[in-house]
Amino acid sequence: MSTGHLFVLGATHHTAPLAVRERLSLAAETAAGLQMELSALAGLREFVMLNTCNRVEFYGVAETAETVAHLEAAFCSRQQFDRTEFEKIRLTLRDRDALQHLFEVAAGLDSQMLGETEIFGQVKEAYAAAQAHRSAGAVLNRVFQKTFQAAKLVRTHTAITEGHVSVANVAVDLALNIFGGLADARILLLGAGDIGEKTAKAFQSRGASTLTVASRRFEHAMELAQTLGASALPFDQHESRLAEFDVVVGSTAAPDIVISHAAVSAAMRKRPARPLFLIDLALPRDIDPAVASLENVFLYNLDDLAKIAEENRVTREAEMAKCRALLSERADALWRHVQPQVAPARPAESSGAANSPAARPAR
Repeated sequence: MSTGHLFVLGATHHTAPLAVRERLSLAAETAAGLQMELSALAGLREFVMLNTCNRVEFYGVAETAETVAHLEAAFCSRQQFDRTEFEKIRLTLRDRDALQHLFEVAAGLDSQMLGETEIFGQVKEAYAAAQAHRSAGAVLNRVFQKTFQAAKLVRTHTAITEGHVSVANVAVDLALNIFGGLADARILLLGAGDIGEKTAKAFQSRGASTLTVASRRFEHAMELAQTLGASALPFDQHESRLAEFDVVVGSTAAPDIVISHAAVSAAMRKRPARPLFLIDLALPRDIDPAVASLENVFLYNLDDLAKIAEENRVTREAEMAKCRALLSERADALWRHVQPQVAPARPAESSGAANSPAARPAR
């Protein structure tokens, strides 16, 4: 007999729409508390938490299925999310299938934007955090190192990233459709993180020259503004000065709405003839969804942008098959290697039992 299994438990964009992913997304403080709770969970030998715009997933090694159930209960409790509702959307995979899934996630095959590269860095960050908290042991150390090698192999030896349509590029194309050109467009970036920076650079690459950065920490706004050749705005002024901008990109880590319906409505009364383009790249969302009902206001969130980019996916179906074949071979090989560590054979209870006919292998 053996004990233990490798698992992945979570929810992704495949079954959980944006409004649900918002409720499941782990805020920093909540994640820290859950990390401590899971570290003390009996039977959970190792685990890594992956928390992105598209997914919240737990990868780990558990002694029993009940251990994973306890993890699920702890997560749902922290998020105040009904477990019955979670069961309808959850992803659960074991052993070799869990490896294949992780490989495909890191390679960008399981993303809303097929072939996107940001997820690779997010997986590395999740693994680094687990190492820092000592929740990744011998099994997951090897699993994640091999995952990174497999993802790099796919990107190097296939064309999965060619013609890649990123969230930033889709947003810029939409802005061009609305304004016709970006040379005179005034752009406000809320948040000084990686996604916001990439979106700002995408706008600049298409002709935008007037860019302003606002962040809850003004020094971060100043730093990014200097990098972009932009200006910085104190965060507490972003709603009162909303009418000054044509494009607003929301990419903060705020737990609640930072642009209200009232603020957008007031801004549009000052600029009724000029459209306002709002791009919400945050999870939870930065912009009140109700603003989409206002005249001359165009609001797009992560799911909206992914739907627009979906047509690009068709041209790369053949590359997806090639990628999955490469990853499948490596998942098989890795599972053969780690299986003895995940589910070590139990020692015989006595020498008599070990030598009994039932204990001897059939010939």
